[in-house]
Amino acid sequence: MSVVVACFDEEAVLRELHRRITAVCQKVGDYEVILVNDGSRDGTWNLMRQLADADPHLAVINLSRNHGHQLALTAGLTFVSGQRILIIDADLQDPPELLPQMMRLMDEGADVVYGRRRRRQGETSFKTLTAKLFYRLLEYLTDVKIPTDTGDFRLMNRRSLDILNSMPEQSRFIRGMVSWIGLKQVPLAYDREPRFAGETKYPLLKMVRFAVDAITGFSIVPLRIASILGMIMGVTSVMMLSYTLGSWAFGRTVEGWTSLSTIVLTMSSAQLLVLGILGEYLGRLYIQSKGRPLFIIDTFYTVARAVNQDENAEGTEHVVEAL
Repeated sequence: MSVVVACFDEEAVLRELHRRITAVCQKVGDYEVILVNDGSRDGTWNLMRQLADADPHLAVINLSRNHGHQLALTAGLTFVSGQRILIIDADLQDPPELLPQMMRLMDEGADVVYGRRRRRQGETSFKTLTAKLFYRLLEYLTDVKIPTDTGDFRLMNRRSLDILNSMPEQSRFIRGMVSWIGLKQVPLAYDREPRFAGETKYPLLKMVRFAVDAITGFSIVPLRIASILGMIMGVTSVMMLSYTLGSWAFGRTVEGWTSLSTIVLTMSSAQLLVLGILGEYLGRLYIQSKGRPLFIIDTFYTVARAVNQDENAEGTEHVVEAL
């Protein structure tokens, strides 16, 4: 069993996160926990190392800078060794105590068990409404069925994880990528709890960027909308040209700037909208074409404990790698 958690400025919640994950994993069997520090500005990394010194099941990764939540998760998922992998956020809004239920569903044949939120406690009405609208819009735009009201909280088997790790996308939307895999994916409904401590790491601007990545990564509908809009504006332009030429031929032209300004503004807005949509897709292609690594790891840190049963003694070895 492997658990992967991406952390950014989560010093206030780390000890409770470690306690609750450890308590539930001990009931499951052999396990490892991988915490990924995504360029935190507080004492998250130092606390991670302290926890790793005391827990042989814990491995911690320090990225070279802030890469973003999705790439931080990708880094952790690259290092897991378990046959079943739990992805969970550090804020404890998704309760790790649901792991046994997820395991039972996987025992029954599921390849992926994902959490579906019934209620979102501790969140503003604005965030709840915008999240609901986003998932409905994404469901309408994409050919891949991405479950509504779900996050990255899910349990995956090794087969599905290997497929996910083989995907080279730079702009990653992991919940959508997992849905694209297919196989047998089963929901588990739950009530999302308020954040245990700290502040949300997804303010409005990041949520907008995340939504753009999701839509452009799994849908070409915006490109089709741009094409349709271009055709509509083309037909409108021909009609306006016919009207203009007809008015000139019959001597009904009237000097003025209102109609001219309206036409120019309308056409310019449509052109800029189409160029903006094209730019989003071209930007993704440009970034992907560079072939840069998805993430850079500064340090991988863990403690390996070997127990000599004959002498009933315990030794400790610190393993620190700079990659």
